Amino acid sequence: MATDEKQIAAEVSDPQHSAAGMTTRVVKGSLWTLLGQVAPLAVSLAATPFTIRLLGAEGYGVLILVGLIPAYLAFADFGMSLASTRFASEAFGRGDRKEEAAVIRTAVAVALSVSVPVALGLFIFAPQIISLFAVPENLFAEAAAALRITAVTFVVNILCSILNTPQLARLRMDLNTLINAGTRIAGLIATPVAIYLGFGIVGAAAVLLGAMLLNLAGHVFFSGRLLPELFGLGISREKLRPLLIFGGGLVISSIAAIALTNAEKGILAAVVSASALAHYTVAFTAASMMTLFAGAMIQSLIPAFSQLQGEEARERLNGLFERGVRLSMIWAVPAMVFLGVTAKPFFTIWAGEEFGRESTLPLYLLLGGLLFNIIAYLPHAAILAAGRSDALAKLYWIELVPYAAAVWLLASRYGAAGAAAAWSLRVIVDTFLQFYLAIRLGGITFRPRFPLGYLAGVAAAALPAVFMLYTDSHTLFPILAVLAGLIIYATMTFRTLLDAEERSWLTARISKLARRTA
Repeated sequence: MATDEKQIAAEVSDPQHSAAGMTTRVVKGSLWTLLGQVAPLAVSLAATPFTIRLLGAEGYGVLILVGLIPAYLAFADFGMSLASTRFASEAFGRGDRKEEAAVIRTAVAVALSVSVPVALGLFIFAPQIISLFAVPENLFAEAAAALRITAVTFVVNILCSILNTPQLARLRMDLNTLINAGTRIAGLIATPVAIYLGFGIVGAAAVLLGAMLLNLAGHVFFSGRLLPELFGLGISREKLRPLLIFGGGLVISSIAAIALTNAEKGILAAVVSASALAHYTVAFTAASMMTLFAGAMIQSLIPAFSQLQGEEARERLNGLFERGVRLSMIWAVPAMVFLGVTAKPFFTIWAGEEFGRESTLPLYLLLGGLLFNIIAYLPHAAILAAGRSDALAKLYWIELVPYAAAVWLLASRYGAAGAAAAWSLRVIVDTFLQFYLAIRLGGITFRPRFPLGYLAGVAAAALPAVFMLYTDSHTLFPILAVLAGLIIYATMTFRTLLDAEERSWLTARISKLARRTA
């Protein structure tokens, strides 16, 4: 452990060594983060159908709603999870372990002072909050009780997001992932078991609270091993004001971001039904699988872009940005085709005929927005790396009112499909605006490079899939046509979109893999 910390300290003090060392650790950390997302998702795919069938569409929709309500209040940590990581990491880089620990304890104190009153409000007024939504009368009491349990889970979750700071400061994403993914998987497996035993929605909420308490115990144990000073007393009065300023800026942007992320779900439950929310959520969950890699990489993109601030590094910054956009486009197209052609049979087998019928169209509408959403991770990271989170806050608040109006109008007319269309329209507009901000404020010079050969490959991949969806035919010939289109896409992408260095790297990796499997 001491050797690892000395190595990191050497990388911080030596810029040339830092570039190589940071790249290695960032890549490893991103892969661990991705694994921590994929593993629970795989378990969720297996466990959720049991939960849906045991609770029914209405009961499952209510369970989603109970978990969704606290998500609107995630700002109640006052930005301390990210603030703790930032300031404690700075102290760790200087070798000041006492200040690192004091910063974390201060962040915990600030977060508790805000989140506990919010959780008490949820606990006390749970029936009144549930009455704002179209919850069936026979599930009302269960929903209110489950929301009270979720209020406690809400506070525990905030503590976990701060007490994992020593792991993040040392880029020990392996420990962070094992704790988070392990306890989440345990909760996913135990949820249908609790429902089957007759504990219903309340039992499911209690299981999730138990999983989060295990998560907290894991972070306390391992963070304490990495930073024994964490268990001292006292807060850092010197860092209190910077933490509050930094956290306050994050709160302003996160309130709007949370509303933007979840508005269509809450409005759908309010103006249509809990069943419509369930149909939409199943489609959104499946479509969101496309963002797993982009979401894992953003934790690496922000520090990488931050390292390349300044005129002397502008060319490397733009090169990394442009390559990231191209690589995102490369994998996003076949992922969209795969999800599109498998959606209806997958939903039918996974969640039942009702979801195969009602969740497929919302998925198709979400895919168009997700293609842009994946690319938007790049300008988003560039804006944050430039220190302009205030620009994102303004953008989110400007988007909020027209988006809520669009969701209300489209969802009330077209249900889950209308909510999906509104989400995609907002994401497309948001992507263009974030690129504008990245160019204007983040020092990005971006010139899109999508040659005709690549665009022809996109058409070859997309047209057979569109035909297959239009005819609703999953026979052998359409499937073979889709596979042939993807092969053409891969060939044209390799020849026209990748540069010489990237082609050489990819060829070498494929050759190495072939030799291993031979």
